[in-house]
Amino acid sequence: MIDQAATDFEAVHGARPTGVWAAPGRVNLIGEHTDYNDGFVLPIALPHATKVAARRREDGRVRVYSAQGDGTITDLALDGLAPGVVTSWAAYPAGVFWALADAGHAIGGADLYVDSDVPTGAGLSSSAALECATAAALNDLYGLGLTAPEIALVAQRAENAFVGVPCGVMDQMASACCTEGAALFLDTRTMEQRHVPLDLEAAGLRLLVIDTRVKHDLGDGAYAALRAGCERAADLLGLEALRDLPAADLDAALERLPEELAPLVRHVVTENQRVVETIEHLDAGRTAALGPVLTAGHASLRDDFRVSCPETDLAVEAAVAAGALGARMTGGGFGGSVIALVETADVEAVAEAVRSAFATAGFAAPVAFTAVPSAGARRLA
Repeated sequence: MIDQAATDFEAVHGARPTGVWAAPGRVNLIGEHTDYNDGFVLPIALPHATKVAARRREDGRVRVYSAQGDGTITDLALDGLAPGVVTSWAAYPAGVFWALADAGHAIGGADLYVDSDVPTGAGLSSSAALECATAAALNDLYGLGLTAPEIALVAQRAENAFVGVPCGVMDQMASACCTEGAALFLDTRTMEQRHVPLDLEAAGLRLLVIDTRVKHDLGDGAYAALRAGCERAADLLGLEALRDLPAADLDAALERLPEELAPLVRHVVTENQRVVETIEHLDAGRTAALGPVLTAGHASLRDDFRVSCPETDLAVEAAVAAGALGARMTGGGFGGSVIALVETADVEAVAEAVRSAFATAGFAAPVAFTAVPSAGARRLA
């Protein structure tokens, strides 16, 4: 894989790369739409990753090529980068160059060759993987000395300010900071991290990821509207963020809010509780007990946050009916993927039940695979 990336880089850019870096996609076990509310999240990194082969340039040019693209090189001037200038997929790596330069880091141009097996538009953070792999490469190429959390924050700024998606920090933190064999418990206010051991195989379980093939686009305004609604609700309640609303005060708070904002608040508060509950189960070795928590999380995303869709709802229903211990949509919503906690012996039966349900409903065939907690951004060669 590494040799192939270097060979492909040379075919496109005419010389060998300095190195090859990778950053993974992610699935979030629990804690959805809590990150931009200063709350808690619990993602794992996928074995699927974006690889970036890279080499410095001394002429201030940024030249990027994707093996999944249209066969052309996007050639940009580093000093000409600004939000809104790049509108293609190349905005994600270009945004990292811009964010680093804007923060005062001494960087120049680079040639990049990108190859990824993270499904795009599937709610698995393909954009964060691309941003973090680019940031990791530039960190090494230019000796910036950034830590993994600092790489994540640069990548988030690229997506927020350059690409224009007002995402929270979870995706980039997962891609940059996750470790093999563990979930990342992250407090998105303090940035305090804890790697929680997650050995599904030892528990006789598998995490089945079901890509519904319904593509989502968080840049289309719906995500921004949800975030704005949460921020307005916090302001009306006199809170810095919804994270500050105690669960015991939830019912009283909901009575003070406009009808359209109350469900958003209910989801965020109860979702933070579900993250804490999940940690308690994992610490106690009750991995199977995560199932009902996942399913409850999906109901909240579907009914209160309203970011589900018929395909993700059907995937959850079919998986649970076929024996999954629990299931929920993962990611920002409006399509994307579902995760199901399944006993090892039932993996294929659950996957087949979802495929059959989709065929009966006339939906496009989903893609299912199992995922294990994997490593975050790293240099491969």
